[in-house]
Amino acid sequence: MGQLQERYKNYREPQKFMEAGVYPYFRAITSKQGTEVEMEGHKVLMFGSNAYTGLTGDQRVIDAAKNALDKYGSGCAGSRFLNGTLDLHVQLEKELAEFVGKDDCLCFSTGFTVNSGVLAMVVGRGDYIICDDRDHASIIDGRRLSFARQLHYKHNDMEDLENILKGLPEDAVKLIVVDGVFSMEGDLCKLPEIVELKKKYNCSIMVDEAHGVGVFGRQGRGVCEYFGLTNEVDLIMGTFSKSLASIGGFIAGDFDTINYLRHSCRTYIFSASNTPAATAAAKEALRILKTEPEILENLWKVTKYALKRFREEGFEIGDTESPIIPLYVRDTEKTFLVTKLAFDAGVFINSVIPPACAPQDTLVRFALMSNHTEEQVERGVQILAKIFREQKIIK
Repeated sequence: MGQLQERYKNYREPQKFMEAGVYPYFRAITSKQGTEVEMEGHKVLMFGSNAYTGLTGDQRVIDAAKNALDKYGSGCAGSRFLNGTLDLHVQLEKELAEFVGKDDCLCFSTGFTVNSGVLAMVVGRGDYIICDDRDHASIIDGRRLSFARQLHYKHNDMEDLENILKGLPEDAVKLIVVDGVFSMEGDLCKLPEIVELKKKYNCSIMVDEAHGVGVFGRQGRGVCEYFGLTNEVDLIMGTFSKSLASIGGFIAGDFDTINYLRHSCRTYIFSASNTPAATAAAKEALRILKTEPEILENLWKVTKYALKRFREEGFEIGDTESPIIPLYVRDTEKTFLVTKLAFDAGVFINSVIPPACAPQDTLVRFALMSNHTEEQVERGVQILAKIFREQKIIK
């Protein structure tokens, strides 16, 4: 037996839950993404998706992807740096830069490689990177790849952040990196307070808008626009796999910083460029988002209804202010059991356990899409309320 086999032969944590019949991961969907999907032979209400705009099944987005496939082929066969740049990529970058209010933009093949690549390059030795302790895993990996000193503050605790900043050299580059919307808890970063600290302690700010674009701000321009602080934020990151109905990601900022990243960011230079179909789908989804305000209106209508109903039923939902609604369980085994019982009853939700949350904060994540109906939400709430009461999680 080889070294790796010897090391991992006793890793059987997933098998424990498989044997108990409550393993919730890697379930195969056999239909289009939508408010209802087919899984394991039956239909379930989909409350586990990040497709907040509901555009993944929109025929216009699908047709745009098909047309790009016909025109450009299935792939680009190279990186953006060399032979992999299409006019589609350039057009989308221009449109995204304008959309989020920045000079320029780079499109990547995934959102994860935006954060892991940008943070590895934009700060270095002698610099500091300061993160919220609930930032996304891609931010954590990016800061680990950087030669900057890594620091983090308690979640949304501005006093803790200020105490850290007080002790740092005034002239050093200090980059505060924060999720605009926290992906598990659904709460927003305290961007106005972070901007005040930026000015007080001579810092820079990068905001991950993966769950903000298509949800907050005018036409879904994100949390930075929602707070009216776009000009105070140095770098804005986003992804295509949520509201833009595709896969990929982007970083937007001032011309000089983007120019540097275009010629130095390793996950951009050494990754194959995003496929024509994915790029065209994101471009069409962005067009629809900008021209159809009813998408955000519907999203917030069902979100407010769901928040109201979960509170009425006595669920613990934390400080969420978004279509991401955490239903706290605070027990790993019960979290898996609740997810299984909900699936059997026709509701798909996501189990959230460490390392995606603290051990005492396990939850199931209930997320809304613009094309959910209040009737679907009500069915979901009633099914989950019954299960949570039976498991003595709520009264």
